[in-house]
Amino acid sequence: MTTAQLILDTVSRIVHVGTAITLVGGSVFMAFALMPAAAAKLSDEEHGRLREGVLGRWKKFVGPGIGLFLISGIYNYMRMIPLHKGDGLYHGLVGTKIILAFAIFFIASALVGKSKGLEGMRRNRAKWLKVLILLAAIIVCISGFVKVRGKYTSPLIPTTAAVETAR
Repeated sequence: MTTAQLILDTVSRIVHVGTAITLVGGSVFMAFALMPAAAAKLSDEEHGRLREGVLGRWKKFVGPGIGLFLISGIYNYMRMIPLHKGDGLYHGLVGTKIILAFAIFFIASALVGKSKGLEGMRRNRAKWLKVLILLAAIIVCISGFVKVRGKYTSPLIPTTAAVETAR
């Protein structure tokens, strides 16, 4: 691996994880700290103004965040394909992560958007924000398992340990 490739791989992982921390962390903060505190302490009018102000600013993170996730996620996946050739479990888990990520992208976009057809989701913002957080937690669990599981070794290609045991 060249130095340039190592730098690009590192930057891509930092962008991917940093985007996740920002967007998921912001969603957790809104769902479990900001929204409940605002509902308990502010009048309906003040709460409405705060909600509009926060959503206006948050929208500026959601769109670019989705873009960064897509670019870095596709890049990271393409870099891992050669290491996991024939590893159905890896590709199945990563495919599941991708599907869940698209669900998260849809929910996040709906919550900050203005589409009349998705107004019902915005009226139930607290519920949908929690669904988004749950899906993100599932993705983190899958990612953790994939990392701990390590590199796939085909049963058709003996490992060093298998060769030693066979002797």
